[in-house]
Amino acid sequence: MSKERPMKVLIISSEAAPYAKSGGLGDVVGSLPAALKKNGIDARVVIPKYKSIKDEYFKECRYLGSFQTQLSWRRQSAGIIERSGDFTTYFIENDYYFGRDNYYGYDDDNERFAFFCKAVLEMLQFIDFFPDVLHCNDWQSGPVCLLLKEYFNKFADYKNIKTLFTIHNLQYQGTFSRDTLEMLDVSDWCFGNVEFYGSMNYMKTGLVYSDMINTVSETYAEEIKTFQYGYGLDGVMRSCAGKLCGILNGIDYEKYDPATDKRIYANYTINSLDRKKINKHELQKELGLEQKDVPMISIISRLADQKGLDLVYWVAEEILSRDIQFVVLGTGEKRLEDFFINLEKRFPGKMSANILFDDTLAQKIYAASDMFLMPSLFEPCGLGQIFSLRYGTVPIVRKTGGLSDTVTHFDAKTKTGNGFVFENYTSDGLMWAINDALKVYNSGEWKYVVENAMKCNFSWDVSAEKYIALYKKITKNS
Repeated sequence: MSKERPMKVLIISSEAAPYAKSGGLGDVVGSLPAALKKNGIDARVVIPKYKSIKDEYFKECRYLGSFQTQLSWRRQSAGIIERSGDFTTYFIENDYYFGRDNYYGYDDDNERFAFFCKAVLEMLQFIDFFPDVLHCNDWQSGPVCLLLKEYFNKFADYKNIKTLFTIHNLQYQGTFSRDTLEMLDVSDWCFGNVEFYGSMNYMKTGLVYSDMINTVSETYAEEIKTFQYGYGLDGVMRSCAGKLCGILNGIDYEKYDPATDKRIYANYTINSLDRKKINKHELQKELGLEQKDVPMISIISRLADQKGLDLVYWVAEEILSRDIQFVVLGTGEKRLEDFFINLEKRFPGKMSANILFDDTLAQKIYAASDMFLMPSLFEPCGLGQIFSLRYGTVPIVRKTGGLSDTVTHFDAKTKTGNGFVFENYTSDGLMWAINDALKVYNSGEWKYVVENAMKCNFSWDVSAEKYIALYKKITKNS
């Protein structure tokens, strides 16, 4: 790589906020490129142009043209739209594949994302942008690594391109029938590298064919080598251990700043924590909770057992027997949605179930709450606890994945620690951590754990430097 120009990185993803987001992947891809650009990297993003992306985002875009992409006997048009901003974003347009109501969940997801991956690689010559690193994310972009190694690197402009494959959640792998390989027009012998119990696995494809792999926390990078967290790929992860590392996700500390955030009721800093109480009182009014100064515990989450909500299910009444208030925001499994709605009916003025997702309400809850509950079964990184730390809302978490890397149990004697942590995945463990948090809250030492939380730095500035070091490691022989 020439030292006379900035390193070029194309981040390939099925989601990027604010355009398309169903979880943490969208948040990461929507934030990391801006942090990379601040550090001199020419970072760009490419995602599909989904039907659900708001028209307002395309008002100041450039349509660059289209080309035909071949998938075995199929030919489909790939339109390219470019949008400028803090960083350049490209959209791959094809209404047959992406003009649908949802991002995923279709019988032809294998074909949809085979098309996307192939179109991304063909797009490089179309826009005359050949990056040093293709940064692929999760199973939807796994075939990029295969296509580059088995076909595109035969061409001069592609031969020095390296790939980084980031695992955001190993549970979701993109497993499809064997004939999926035919769409990619590569040799049939490649099947042995991507086979998963007789099927083709897009996640495994990215793992095997990438130059480097990372996941979104150091602890999760170790956990996925085990049977418990590997979801059938633990053997692959162990074999890839030499090219695997963990880099913790970050958040935008300028956007998510309690001192300036316009979405919350009252701004505050570590030196004006009394103003945080204003947010609690105002949220109580908005949600119809009793106007009293008691500990407010919140959950902002996808409502699913993976998030530890089966544990909450068993102890919710015990939690609500305390002198506290409980606020939930999120959508997910219907039985959990119905459970929290029923709790609100049974504990009026004390429990608020908000079965929706609203970014503004989420920020109000982060700012208003005293404690943030995230007792996940597993958590590759987790952003909720990082948001809560930023707003001085103390996390109560299970020791797993990124939760383990960001939250340490508060020690009243040494005044160290930024939250409350339990290890065993049991309802008893969860209640032990909640009771310990309430004990500290009522002891007069609460300010220390809140201050410790707000002093943490999990910004993208820190994580971006680690990604840049990884990019340089991948390309050092280029």
